[in-house]
Parts: sequence; structure tokens; C-alpha cells
Amino acid sequence: MAAEYTPPDVEVLRYQTVLRQQQAAAEARCRRCGICCGANDDPCVHLRRQDDGQSWCDIYPRRLGTHTTRSGARFRCVEIRALPQGFWPGALHCAYRGKKFF
Repeated sequence: MAAEYTPPDVEVLRYQTVLRQQQAAAEARCRRCGICCGANDDPCVHLRRQDDGQSWCDIYPRRLGTHTTRSGARFRCVEIRALPQGFWPGALHCAYRGKKFF
């Protein structure tokens, strides 16, 4: 029996839907600690802290790319799925460490 043909545009839509679902699941795991943004070391200039201690990024929808820390160091902000699975500054306290989302 031959496999059913699925038009490429339908496959692309399915793929995009799966990516959105995976990204939403990863975002839901976030504790808003700011550690992945350098909160305990040299934070990104866009990292903000609320009165309750939670953190947020003031450019979150367009955060991806090259930015600077408060000390002036340059770094590349990446999606959660691109965080290293090994050790990185703050990794011991991050909800994402060792998690495989994608």
C-alpha cells in the first residue's frame, strides 16, 4: 500500500505547529529567575527585575541576536532549545538545564 501524499504546504504547517507547541512547553517551564540572562553574574542590559523577584526581558519578542551585558560584554541571545545542555554560568539553578525539549 502506497503512503498517502501530503502536499508540502500542509507538512510545513504541521511542522510550524509542532515547533510552536514545543516552544510553548519550554516557556511554561521558565521560573523567571533570569539566570539564563546572566542575573547572577553579568546580566543583559535588557533584563529587568520585578518587585516579587521575578525577571523579564524588556525586548523579549525581538530578543534573539547579539546584545550586551551591563559590563559591556557582547553575547548572542538564543532560544531556549539552543541553551547548552552541559555547564554554563547559572546552570545549576536553571529549570532548563538537562531538559530536552526538541
